[in-house]
Amino acid sequence: MNRRVVYTRGGLPADVLTVIEEPEPAPERGQVLIHTTAFTVHPGDLQAIEAHPGTAAQPVPAGMEATGVVEAIGPETRVAPGVEVGGRVTVFPHPGAWSQWIVADTEVVVAVPDELSDEVAAQMLANPLTTVMLRREAQEHLAFGYEGFLVQTAAGSSVGRLVTGVSQFHNLALVNVVRSERGAAELRKRFPDVPVVSTEHPGWADEVRKAAAGRPVSVAFDPIGGKLAESLLDLLTPGGKLVSYGLIAEEPISLHASTLLSKSLTLRGKNIGQWLSEASAERRASDVATAKQIALGLKDQFDVAATYGLGELANAVEHAVRPGKVGLVLVRPW
Repeated sequence: MNRRVVYTRGGLPADVLTVIEEPEPAPERGQVLIHTTAFTVHPGDLQAIEAHPGTAAQPVPAGMEATGVVEAIGPETRVAPGVEVGGRVTVFPHPGAWSQWIVADTEVVVAVPDELSDEVAAQMLANPLTTVMLRREAQEHLAFGYEGFLVQTAAGSSVGRLVTGVSQFHNLALVNVVRSERGAAELRKRFPDVPVVSTEHPGWADEVRKAAAGRPVSVAFDPIGGKLAESLLDLLTPGGKLVSYGLIAEEPISLHASTLLSKSLTLRGKNIGQWLSEASAERRASDVATAKQIALGLKDQFDVAATYGLGELANAVEHAVRPGKVGLVLVRPW
């Protein structure tokens, strides 16, 4: 039997998610059968569950990313290099990844390098691909990578740490922003050469300017929104760009048109769903290869906050949104 996680209505994930049993699936042409060994609980997965409208006629499968072992390949099916029976793979995006057994289309199945543990493999695509997407967005700004600085909030998050590591590798000037001095101290241990500022200090924006040492803040990444995003707009140099890729804050971004007009600012919203719908097959293949290299080069930054069993799903989703956690929550589906 196959146990998988589903929901039929929107609401708090701990309340609406349930585990059902059904016959083990079999792959058809163009598909791969995977025995899942771990899946990640991304905050975005939980936001989608809360935002689900009304009541579904059929159970909606949960989750988009998981890792496991190939058990079978459908007849007359061509697969990517390294994808073979008995081989380790990660799937993303695959609706219904929170399952003991997955039947996935071949184009979303990616071979896992031997050097990566299951804990890293389970996070190998979604967050690194988000990092690739953000870096590309920043590079569209003419000053970025030359005299311009990048500022990112939530720098201690899983994505934030990858952005820092990639920026260091490419010698891109960066100032990290976190919400507490405790978080700042932890980030300094990981990346001692990158300035870190805590919004716990009332004058944190001036600290960012000081860290930039007179160089313009040309691009800002922000997954939070609200008042913090407003402060970032004030920090940006004329012609600067704010890239919003999350909605952690409950309050909206309050903005007068004069702020945009006087400084010629650009506001962009980006999410991994846009990448999936907009990227060509060639771009997707290139970005997946880059994501794999990020996982290999920065594997020490793929922290796991906790690991739960499938029977502890309610605890897992609660932990996934717990303030102050470091790393993603994993579930072992057995």
